[in-house]
Amino acid sequence: MPVFRSARYGIIALLLLLAAFSFPPPAAAEVYIDEVGRRVDIPSPPRRIVSLAPSITETLFALGLDEEIVGVTVLSTYPEAARSRPRVGTFVSISIERVVALNPDLVIGIADGNRKETVEQLERIGFPVYIVDPKSIEEIFRMVLDIGRVVKRGDRAAVLVDGLRTRVDRTASLLKGLKRPRVFLQIGISPIITAGKGSFHSELICRAGGVNIYGDETVRYPRCGLEDVIARKPEVIIVSSMKQGGNFPAVREGWERWHTIPAVRDGRIYVIDTDLVDLASPRIVDGLEKMAEIIHPEVSWEKR
Repeated sequence: MPVFRSARYGIIALLLLLAAFSFPPPAAAEVYIDEVGRRVDIPSPPRRIVSLAPSITETLFALGLDEEIVGVTVLSTYPEAARSRPRVGTFVSISIERVVALNPDLVIGIADGNRKETVEQLERIGFPVYIVDPKSIEEIFRMVLDIGRVVKRGDRAAVLVDGLRTRVDRTASLLKGLKRPRVFLQIGISPIITAGKGSFHSELICRAGGVNIYGDETVRYPRCGLEDVIARKPEVIIVSSMKQGGNFPAVREGWERWHTIPAVRDGRIYVIDTDLVDLASPRIVDGLEKMAEIIHPEVSWEKR
């Protein structure tokens, strides 16, 4: 094991040496405090950025950074331009060697997903790693503003967030005074997993005009038994599309056997795009709007 580890670090050192001769010297650095309270010295402006999560990739592209994004994670597929970027692994299993080979002057990671050991290793090698930590819609907006400040796209970030907040407020105004149906959101098949208190999924349900039947659970993403879901009598069932191996028709058929559930009786079982509700990116507002349309089809959404 020691021989293997020495060889691995030798490869990393060689990659760093080659990178030093392959790319221009870094710009002068500025000091930032990231969203978990760490000090990070970042070149101003950063010219070679590696994203360690799909939500970060989406945010960077939304801020107009195209040429600067040199590496992304495996599931970074939006926008289309992200598909052409080199992959550095999954967001929970980053390849240090691939990051080193790209010689970034900024790496942006996410606290709820990237391993602490990965972040520390990248820092020891000498790469600045800025960590974001959004846990609500408002914190997603703050993340967009923070990243915009770091990458010198502050004005564009402010315009983007203003537009997102306007859409959130407009949705709220259209839902004002309406009855809130009981909603069950399924984000895992086996076992059944839903959203509890403190998750932005639960916040989405509330902002979309529903009541999360598991909104009182202190675990953010609790497992739940079939009998318990039946007993809570959801009026709307929303299933995440679960693109990685999901099978929505089979899930729908599984629920349709239970006619005592109001959502089944009334034909209110829906699928929603995973990417719109699972990623802490600007598209979370698209997810909010889609969820509101599902929960309240009686509203004239074309007015939005």
